[in-house]
Amino acid sequence: MTTLTLLVRASGSGQLRQIDDLLKAQFEELDVETKILGTAPSGWVQVSLSGEDEGIAKSYINKEIGACPTTIDNIENNSVFKGYISKVEANKEALAVDIGVFEPKIIRAMVSLAHLQAQLVDGKKISLKQTSELFSFVEGLPLSVKVVDMNWEETGFLQAELSTDQVERFRNWEESLLDRLIILHSSVSDVESVLERARLNRDVIGTESLGLFEHVLTCKLGTDAAGLIPRIGRYMKSARFVVFSPKKVVNFRVNKD
Repeated sequence: MTTLTLLVRASGSGQLRQIDDLLKAQFEELDVETKILGTAPSGWVQVSLSGEDEGIAKSYINKEIGACPTTIDNIENNSVFKGYISKVEANKEALAVDIGVFEPKIIRAMVSLAHLQAQLVDGKKISLKQTSELFSFVEGLPLSVKVVDMNWEETGFLQAELSTDQVERFRNWEESLLDRLIILHSSVSDVESVLERARLNRDVIGTESLGLFEHVLTCKLGTDAAGLIPRIGRYMKSARFVVFSPKKVVNFRVNKD
């Protein structure tokens, strides 16, 4: 039997059932039994695999969903991990990112304000609050980070920066000049169902998945993402909505020059 901690955080039994259904459907032709064991600290989903094809199932999960490192022994300097913002640490001027390390204890990665300034706004001085407002940094947002300092025993955390891919994603969002609505705590099937129900297909030109329960709607040119929230929110009571406005980022750059 193989036990994995998925690179997925679930809130509530409903999302655990969705993950269970997804895995069972994916592996229905394999000789493997999947079982949701519950959640590890911070809501990471744990699953067991058993059967002759559990190796195939494990490879699929590692490639398509991802698995948490779980222990600090699986972390190396300059390695890249997907995580979730656990807190915007105003007093430490850093983003605390949970990358799924909880042995020997929960150890989070900290992305300092200095790194955010250098990577996102060309080194311009900007507060953590304003950075978070410009780039939609909220608790539960998935982020890809690179570990740059392993001295966790002294500091209590890993020092990290945004990964190259993560910076590139923000750049692409900004350069497109299209508003984006980030939806947290909802499956892609729920998002697609609501888009059809609310008749928003003309306002939304694409859906991008950041994780199993985190998705981004790309608005057509001229559509205000904030204006979609009341139209969608009536059908998605448990979701959280965050707006990414490229115009605000562009205006910040112009005014700082």
